[in-house]
Amino acid sequence: MENFYDAILDALVDVFKMMPILFLAYLLVSYLSHDHNHKFYGFLSKKKRISVLYASFLGCIPQCGFSSVIADLYSRQKVTLGTLVAVFVATSDEAIPIMIATPSQILNMLLLIGIKIVLALLWGYGIDFVVEIFSKLRKKKVANATAKNLDEGASETKEFSHAENDHVANHELREGHHEHHIHECGHIHSDTCDEHCHHDEQCCVDNIFLDAFKHTLEIAIYVFIATFIINLLINYFTLDIFTTILTDNGIIQILIACVVGLIPNCASSVLLVELFTIGALSFPALVAGLSTGAGVGLIILITKNKHPLKNIGILLLQFAIGVVSGLIIYGIFQLGGFTL
Repeated sequence: MENFYDAILDALVDVFKMMPILFLAYLLVSYLSHDHNHKFYGFLSKKKRISVLYASFLGCIPQCGFSSVIADLYSRQKVTLGTLVAVFVATSDEAIPIMIATPSQILNMLLLIGIKIVLALLWGYGIDFVVEIFSKLRKKKVANATAKNLDEGASETKEFSHAENDHVANHELREGHHEHHIHECGHIHSDTCDEHCHHDEQCCVDNIFLDAFKHTLEIAIYVFIATFIINLLINYFTLDIFTTILTDNGIIQILIACVVGLIPNCASSVLLVELFTIGALSFPALVAGLSTGAGVGLIILITKNKHPLKNIGILLLQFAIGVVSGLIIYGIFQLGGFTL
């Protein structure tokens, strides 16, 4: 029972430590997203180069507030996959504060931040570029297929489709215009429209502080549940077990670190840094592990994004990114003769 109570206490402490930063992040997003011109979302969704750049630097801020926010925005299709990956790769959660508290690790911390920013930019831009190419190819394929079907039979089908759409529209008019409005700020409104409906112009949520608090509270509940379960498991293990599992093989260390990094909790970043500090984990493995996970951002992605297969794909992608990134740093260190 002692481990059970410790897990609850640790989960509460983790949640309360994260809530102020998470609230400020959501307050900023809420303020910008409730701008009637929707400059923030337009900026993130249309300016891909700049959004990936900003995500790469925002992810370096200690803890995982911005990875959580951008994961939430991605689930609402407001940011690109490259932007999500960039902030995930750049996020180091609690690793930065721990290394700051240790003077001997300051240079390693600066090197870690610099490498992760570069990796976040490369992966973010690269993924958006690949996604854009596939999107263009798919659109071209659909356009070609449509062009081939423009014959008399297709014309008749088109006329029938228009007639059916008119029937559906008339049915909606008779039903009183009951619609679901999905706004750029992510709020969904279900109501009866009339001639005075202005849902396309503004959002009904005017109190950004209340909006940010609701988002923060919702995320805090998810975080508490996940953190409690993870802490309960971790309380039954000690650091010695992980040092026993790790070997001197740099590649195996990278793989193990990436698996640990996928734990959606700050405990993973703390564990990786502690292993690195005592010399049980190499620097390339540290980079790999911290590039794989995004702390609570992974929980937000899984709970908010209602596409399980896509979420699994993103997790596998993050793992692959961590492994490849670690192998690249491992190769550079070996070629340069640096201490691993």
